Amino acid sequence: MLDSLLRSDSRLAPIAARAGKYELQIIYTQINRDAQNQPHFVQHSFRLDARQYFNPASLVKLPTAVLALEKLNLLQKPGLNRRSPMETRTAFRCQTAAPYNPAADSDRVNTVGNYIKRMLLVSDNNAYNRLYEFLGQRPLNERLAQLGYSDARIVRRFAPCDTLANRHTNPINFYSPSKQLIHQQPAAFNAAAFSYPLGRVFKGQAYQAGGRIVRQPYEFTTANYLPLQHVHDLLKNIIFPESAFPDGPTLQLTPDDYAFLRYYLHHAPHSSAYRPYTAPAYFDSYKKYLYYGRDARTPAEPSLYIYNVVGMSHGYLADVAYFADSAQKVEFLLSAVLYVNEDGIINDGAYEYTSVGLPFLKRLGQTIHQYETTRSKQYSPDLSSLFDPELVR
Repeated sequence: MLDSLLRSDSRLAPIAARAGKYELQIIYTQINRDAQNQPHFVQHSFRLDARQYFNPASLVKLPTAVLALEKLNLLQKPGLNRRSPMETRTAFRCQTAAPYNPAADSDRVNTVGNYIKRMLLVSDNNAYNRLYEFLGQRPLNERLAQLGYSDARIVRRFAPCDTLANRHTNPINFYSPSKQLIHQQPAAFNAAAFSYPLGRVFKGQAYQAGGRIVRQPYEFTTANYLPLQHVHDLLKNIIFPESAFPDGPTLQLTPDDYAFLRYYLHHAPHSSAYRPYTAPAYFDSYKKYLYYGRDARTPAEPSLYIYNVVGMSHGYLADVAYFADSAQKVEFLLSAVLYVNEDGIINDGAYEYTSVGLPFLKRLGQTIHQYETTRSKQYSPDLSSLFDPELVR
């Protein structure tokens, strides 16, 4: 069905016809509600292949955010929560500090909650680094394996650190509002390096380093690895925690944790009420590739909520999203990744994001949305709970 939808649209067909070149992968999950409004899922895919490596870039921020909230719960320290002021110190090379900074504006204090907001609203890389360090390399990946994502590898900061430095994570302190130390986490080291499920991975024909072009493929073997299906499933779990995986392992999150994640997954920077992101540079579609194509000129449709996480790096462009449209009574999950690097050179900054990748993702989201408005359903979804007035989280 996806193949037919792609090839019948003149703006999607050229990419679909050369899907191998663009390393295109798509997952589309239909959601059918029953008489009790319970969701049932039917997945369709196009060229989905976990062994086709793509650089996940900021897609790794979703599992990192989820597991950071879970870790706070599992620590069971009185007074420790996502609003607790956080101090990151250093203990090894390539580490940087983030001081304890009590501030009158709570949005500017370094906390797990604020780092998650920065990650989900504008895909902030430094915020991801802080939560990667809080989780620790081995516990982060072991917990992913327990949840069924055994071949995922989140093993790098977004910083020029080598593989050994990324195995070392920082000492971290948490404080109460009255400035009392409530939790102290020592520096950690992953003593046993992880294996890599795909073996050695090379991409491209050349890469840029130190201002010169190296005429050999770029190696991604020790880079982060996160199959598209994993991110798609995790987002489904966050949107439908009681229905997505009834027999699978359970995240140790509270109802408030889920509501917090959903709030920042769907809000645009301006609509979130998070004060650091009020500048015009953070437009409505800043992080909405599917359907809007990150077009600053396109205002968000008030009846359409898109809960999503994106990635953009090394020529790869990805978006993993849940759509809910209160006006059209439409909902679905859609995930896609494609590679737009015509010259085959990695790290030269010459990628076709705006000319090829983003227009394709925009049209893909619009095409599936339009198809959903005509798809026959026995029961129309009741999405009212999603569109009830929300508390600012």
